[in-house]
Amino acid sequence: MSSTIIPVASCDFIIFGATGDLAERKLLPALYHRQCAGQFTEPTRIIGASRSELTDDAFRDYARDALHEFVGEEERDHGEIEKFLDRLSYVAIDAKSDEGWGELREKVGESKAVRAFYLAVGPSLFGPIAERIREHGLLSDDARIVVEKPLGRDLDSAVELNKTLSSVFREDQIFRIDHYLGKETVQNLMVLRFGNALYEPLWNSAHIDHVQITVAENVGLESRADYYDKSGAMRDMVQNHILQLLCLVAMEPPSSLDADAVRDEKLKVLRALDPLTGEAVHRRTVRGQYREGASRGGAVKGYLEELESGHSDTETFVALKAEIGNWRWAGVPFYLRTGKRLAARASEIVVQFKPIPHSIFEEAAGEVIANQLVIRLQPDEGVKQWMMVKDPGPGGMRLRHVPLDMYFSDAFNVRNPDAYERLLTDVVRGNQTLFMRGDEVEAAWRWIDPILEEWQNRPKDVAGYTSGSWGPSASIGLIERDGRSWHESV
Repeated sequence: MSSTIIPVASCDFIIFGATGDLAERKLLPALYHRQCAGQFTEPTRIIGASRSELTDDAFRDYARDALHEFVGEEERDHGEIEKFLDRLSYVAIDAKSDEGWGELREKVGESKAVRAFYLAVGPSLFGPIAERIREHGLLSDDARIVVEKPLGRDLDSAVELNKTLSSVFREDQIFRIDHYLGKETVQNLMVLRFGNALYEPLWNSAHIDHVQITVAENVGLESRADYYDKSGAMRDMVQNHILQLLCLVAMEPPSSLDADAVRDEKLKVLRALDPLTGEAVHRRTVRGQYREGASRGGAVKGYLEELESGHSDTETFVALKAEIGNWRWAGVPFYLRTGKRLAARASEIVVQFKPIPHSIFEEAAGEVIANQLVIRLQPDEGVKQWMMVKDPGPGGMRLRHVPLDMYFSDAFNVRNPDAYERLLTDVVRGNQTLFMRGDEVEAAWRWIDPILEEWQNRPKDVAGYTSGSWGPSASIGLIERDGRSWHESV
């Protein structure tokens, strides 16, 4: 089976922070892959912008090195690389002054192509860049601005950021990117639910016992020490990635795949989350910080040693129990966990169905285990439906719990694009379905803020856990107090 490539309109991609880590690892390789797929319409240009003093040729050399490092050897095509590099140019620019903006305006010229301004920079620069885009005549009806997390540190700062962006761009021009929503399996979650008569009738509290969402990383701080210590796992992962996954699992069927129809339903989920305040925060949340241990085959330092600081209360692990106060999900807990330096790199959603009400099988046949749907986001993207079957052969009834597996790499003879590839082309199309709306961001912070405030009052509640483990022992107690356990195959 091969995929169908639909070209997008011609575009000027203007990447602020073009010499930074995100552009090097993700944006330039993603745009290269889309060229190789034949998705660009001519003329499409890529203009790098940052404070570094580079010539066009020096920026092309930088991009060539990025492709050689972050694109697999089997996917490098010399002819396509040179064609891609020919699209590139560069402007040295200062986001907080007028330096370089005239040159950028000159490069863009009177082009009628879509203008996509990608802000691969710190959030403190979002406002200044947006305002200078307007002041220097770079706005157009087909302009879009793309901003990365963190979208605020709390509700107040998120509201202020939304006001700043909205003072320059229309809401339909603002693309708040969450790369998790671009993953193939995340999108397939909507198809599983709304494209199959099998699941949607069972997708409620009458049939589902609980839901688990795990986003686990086996790496530590890497190059993000300064950012991460001011953020922590709650702001870095739960407020955006994990709550967005929860919304897709829990939302009502939208009337269509129109962007606002989907985002309206996600917003309802966020507003229906039962608030966690006061003592409930301490009963239903666990936070931890990794200590030294072993990971990926070698000894690793603890968080404080990596940070080179004697003290920090920043959490690198969060587990919590969330509940949704509506008819569909009343009484169904959602167990969420994420952390760094855990036992494996894995992201998955587990939908645990309730057991059958009565077993007709003799005890010797074996235990009847409840059905389970496992949606694996990374690695090895795919879907597993666990169910009971008879063990083949004579000699009586023997029950087995087995998965029906569907791995994308096996089922489809196509390259699995990186999430950024899909999201960048959606920006050009003006399709906001997989992007967060301003009121979604604010609703998520409205639920998160009381938890952070309560944690701030008890900084010593951060539990240590050994690198290479699955987090603090209290996270096991969080779910086992309810007679459940974390999904073991993670």
